[in-house]
Amino acid sequence: MQRRKASDFPQAVLDLFDGYQHGFIGRREFLERAGKYAAGGVTAAAMLESLRPNYAWAQQVRKDDPRIKAEYVTYPSPAGSGTVRGYLVRPAGAVKAACIVVYHENRGLNPYIEDVARRLAAEGYVAFAPDALSPLGGYAGDEEAAMKMFASLDPKKRNADMMAAGPWLLARPECNGKLGAVGFCVGGSMANMLATRMPELAAAVPFYGGQPSAEDTARIKAALLIHYAGLDERLDAGWPAWEAALKASHVSYEMHLYPGANHGFHNDTTPRYDEAAAKLAWSRTLEFFRKHLRAG
Repeated sequence: MQRRKASDFPQAVLDLFDGYQHGFIGRREFLERAGKYAAGGVTAAAMLESLRPNYAWAQQVRKDDPRIKAEYVTYPSPAGSGTVRGYLVRPAGAVKAACIVVYHENRGLNPYIEDVARRLAAEGYVAFAPDALSPLGGYAGDEEAAMKMFASLDPKKRNADMMAAGPWLLARPECNGKLGAVGFCVGGSMANMLATRMPELAAAVPFYGGQPSAEDTARIKAALLIHYAGLDERLDAGWPAWEAALKASHVSYEMHLYPGANHGFHNDTTPRYDEAAAKLAWSRTLEFFRKHLRAG
């Protein structure tokens, strides 16, 4: 399939797709409303199909890259879900290194998130990406089914399972005592949540994540690097209040807004991917982790 760009779609269709992916509208409503923008023989159904991820594009670091060692492991669920499965990737031959939890979007542990974990391992970190869909059998490759599965999870149990990944990873023998977190979309919210709940966390990088309350923000000890998309009005609207809370609580943070970028701009498997914004945000992320996880 030929890679499509955000500019190939009306912004209104991209906004509708964002609503569809986050469960604000259903498939039928997306098709009905997007149909207004169908042109040149391209139907609303065709636009929806083109906007779905193509995971053949999500391999910047191969699974068999000699720089890394990857495996699937489990840890106990504090929510009574049995065990949570995740993808653990470490530098080949490394004894101890700083560790980073990688939180996925609202579709489970898909190939894009696994590749992000491999990218971090190739940079010298131990990366672990837990799968919130573990209680339901895990991510099975069907995006639409994965969204429905994620939405069916009990939020409190899901959050408990995801938060447990931090202490579990920090206690691993491969971890040198420095812990970070990065997350995307819902995963960005998870990275923020971990910062409010785990004082040992040194650094968190939420990509277009939901903001914690002012009360929860006051508990943050980690340094934050916050990425927002300029066209993501839904989440950007919460920034002024959160910035005030961060300042009031003297949290160390920096925020970058990427003009012209859509929600999900870092995900290189969809047309919403913005190469310039993604590369800049990722370079800033790596520099931030070098500063807070390797200093001292």
